[in-house]
Amino acid sequence: MVNQKLARRYAVAIAMLAGERNVAQRVGEDLGFLSEALMQPGMIRDFFVAPVIARPDKERVLGQIFDGKVDPVALHALLLLVRKRRESFLPAILEQYLELQRTAAGRQRVTLESARRLEPSEYHDLVRRLEQICGKTFEVAEAVNPELIAGIRLIMGDRRIDGSVAGRLEALARELSQGA
Repeated sequence: MVNQKLARRYAVAIAMLAGERNVAQRVGEDLGFLSEALMQPGMIRDFFVAPVIARPDKERVLGQIFDGKVDPVALHALLLLVRKRRESFLPAILEQYLELQRTAAGRQRVTLESARRLEPSEYHDLVRRLEQICGKTFEVAEAVNPELIAGIRLIMGDRRIDGSVAGRLEALARELSQGA
């Protein structure tokens, strides 16, 4: 399992360096490209994460393949992961890097679950009100979950706001079981 704190440290370091060089957007895109190219199941991924292949050999091959195709900051981050035997951290580092970019831009990801597909007007009104209340711009991922029965559930990072019937029933059941 990937250590998220460590992935965040790498992402912060990469973001700082990319910011100093004014290539933050490009580095994010290149990290996404590298993650996509190297972490797909198959021979390339097997080579990339194989502990039996010598690190200098991996560095040489990856350097030859990606030099000039990705920003030097992204390439050096990739080669550092190889040197430190942390190749499998690449997707988590990418996710942390993108989260840092969103935060810097005043955006936040939110998952909006509803029991049924929301009408476009309901969806836009809800997102607009949420942005006004929180003072942020949200990137919304919409999901339909019939188990909610009715209502909505918002998930923002580690915060969960549950306004669903299923959530209220769960809360009531907990309250009744504690009182008994």
